[in-house]
Amino acid sequence: HWMTDDWEAEEKGGGEHLLVSASTQGGTARLIATMAKRSILSSVCLLAACSTRSVHSFSSDPPSRRTMCAPRRTIGAIATPSVPSAAAPCSVITRIGTQTRAVSSRSPGPSSRWSSSLRAVEGDFDPDAIAKSREAVESGSLSARLRALYKFTRPHTIRGTILASIAGTVRALVDTPGAIATANWGAMLPRAAIGMVALLLGNAYIVGINQIFDRDIDVMNKPFLPVASGEMSPRVAWATVLFSGIVGPAIVYNFFPPLLFKLYMLGWTLGGIYSVPPIRTKRNAFTAGLTIATVRGFLLNFGVYYAVKDAIGAPFSWSPKVSFIARFMTAFATVIAVTKDLPDVEGDKAYGISTLATKVGVPTIAKGATFCLLANYVHAVLTGVLSGRGVFRAVPMIGGHALAAVVLLARFRELEPEKISSIKTYYKHIWDLFYLEYALYTLI
Repeated sequence: HWMTDDWEAEEKGGGEHLLVSASTQGGTARLIATMAKRSILSSVCLLAACSTRSVHSFSSDPPSRRTMCAPRRTIGAIATPSVPSAAAPCSVITRIGTQTRAVSSRSPGPSSRWSSSLRAVEGDFDPDAIAKSREAVESGSLSARLRALYKFTRPHTIRGTILASIAGTVRALVDTPGAIATANWGAMLPRAAIGMVALLLGNAYIVGINQIFDRDIDVMNKPFLPVASGEMSPRVAWATVLFSGIVGPAIVYNFFPPLLFKLYMLGWTLGGIYSVPPIRTKRNAFTAGLTIATVRGFLLNFGVYYAVKDAIGAPFSWSPKVSFIARFMTAFATVIAVTKDLPDVEGDKAYGISTLATKVGVPTIAKGATFCLLANYVHAVLTGVLSGRGVFRAVPMIGGHALAAVVLLARFRELEPEKISSIKTYYKHIWDLFYLEYALYTLI
């Protein structure tokens, strides 16, 4: 599910009510990619991917808005609305340390209302729903704790990891003549499952440690995340990160070749120093982009392909398709590394996080990102046109990427840079195109 808009959260400290924004709306979108390959392994993996529901959330523009200026009842760190004030427009402020900063000013409307039916899943900015989820966790509800753990793993990144694994597996099997017919599935399927677990643990480690060290920023930018909302305590968050960060490498070390372990630990290290002081590469736009592009663009795609080749006993070689996807996804991940900061400009400015979005502004970054992705698609189309006959299938390689470029331009035309809801929707569409590329990768 993709459902969000602005959020409203109120903290009470030192006798002062601190009010942050106020509107919410649900919207849903689902990406369905069917990979028609005659491979038992890819079919099993696809079922696993389809069973994973992503609740990374963004939004469309809400039909109604409401600013809450009246006193509110507070549950822990999450506030819930009481009777709305009918007074004149009020200033919306946040407090960071001892500094008070104006965010916006809004007027309540008679038709405004909260969408209280929304569940506190990732991207749900409704403080009522988040407060209820927090209460459920504190009451000992197992389902609430599992839901918090699921949100902690950032489902949209899990989806990308799973799709990369499926696509890399299918590509390696199809590129190896006779691999599907002669493969020892009894040994390969368990190994594939173990490899998937290791990748997901690595994913959880990286996004989890980021939430721990970015808690104060996330309270402003992403209050729906479990550490920021209080659904997950720091102790549980650290236990999850330590478990993922230890067990993941142990699995790779014991079940996979030394090269893969070295690549895994490279990604593990880069993902850690992205968030952890004193290095904290996310503070610099260049190092942040380089980190994400390396881990999600190159290491993941190359590592999966190499692992499958090793499992079936085939020598690794840089085929044109593997070379293409390594280039294409590295460039795409670089764009994601930049555009991920678009919805977080306010919090990043407040906490001194230097990003391209804070330096040059949302409109410029959105235009630049669209241009870079468009150039990436042009590169894909030209690769298909200029390659020798039979290297790529023309319809998915040329037609598929040309169609994706058209969709990108259409989404960019819908962008309203001054609206946070539109920015989030634009960012969500970039992830949709990222997922789509893995479907094309299996077909080219």
